[in-house]
Amino acid sequence: MPRRREEPPAHPAPKEVRGQWAGARHYAALDLGTNNCRLLIVRPQGAGFAVIDAFSRIVRLGEGLASSGRLSDAAIERTVAALKICSDKLRRRNVTLSRAVATEACRRAANGADFIARAYAETGIHLDIITAEEEARLAVLGCHALIEPGDGPALVFDIGGGSTELVLVDTRGPNPVVLDWHSAPWGVVSLTESLGHGDGADGRLAAYARMRAAVAESFAGFARRLPRVERPRLLGTSGTVTTLASVHLELSHYDRAAVDGLIVPAASMRKISSDLSRMSLAERAQLPCIGNERADLVVAGCAILETILDLWPAERLGVADRGIREGILRRLMNGPVF
Repeated sequence: MPRRREEPPAHPAPKEVRGQWAGARHYAALDLGTNNCRLLIVRPQGAGFAVIDAFSRIVRLGEGLASSGRLSDAAIERTVAALKICSDKLRRRNVTLSRAVATEACRRAANGADFIARAYAETGIHLDIITAEEEARLAVLGCHALIEPGDGPALVFDIGGGSTELVLVDTRGPNPVVLDWHSAPWGVVSLTESLGHGDGADGRLAAYARMRAAVAESFAGFARRLPRVERPRLLGTSGTVTTLASVHLELSHYDRAAVDGLIVPAASMRKISSDLSRMSLAERAQLPCIGNERADLVVAGCAILETILDLWPAERLGVADRGIREGILRRLMNGPVF
């Protein structure tokens, strides 16, 4: 496994977003992905933290990136608008220590650095473009407490907008030990834009098969390295798994308390994925917890999830509505863990 790079330091909240009380013990983590901008502001409480404020918006920063290699003007405008809201929350909540990270879209875009500079100039938020390895480690750090007890290594995955991270972890100690990891260049946005379009029932089935094949090819090297275990344990963190879990529960609206920590039979997630892949865009948009915002991207997430279940055939899937932001907060409050 490659040696982990040194982690960049957390940033004190810049003057533009500092609160008036320098001693306030409020921490913030911002995760800017290819599809979502998500902020979490907390204060320490016992061994964990209490949420003070939160924000989440689908910004589709990576829209069109697969074909152009650049962040579009419209995507940048949407994202800067969301970051201004985050900046205001950081100011009002008196945050004195924060970290904001950007992932695959900014790693891949030719104008990623220019966007980072503009975001800082207009919002005061300093975004670190993190490596795929650090993205994987932060996701594991944020959600590993939800891994089911058991023997042998467990697999944790994060289906993003522009990439998917897979992490094999040893859970025998108090903190997880990363045994192996892999980042594939397919997320729900990049996969949909590249391979996800098909007209009619036959076209949709063909598109789903193309996506599954492309993801399987990108996982192939990692799949060959995976050990055989008697009872595979699997934990997923992402909009894909939380959305499908909501469909499984037949929720009328998203409920984090019902979804975070849920254990779902893998067969149920496969059936939901198969059903969604056959539906038209309009039919998917009618489903609660999917709607118009997720209807066009959810099928690519299903293709990635089913391919993960092929290479790590767990009978049950753990669902986490936590990940990179919580990993950042653990490091801010407790120092490096792994």
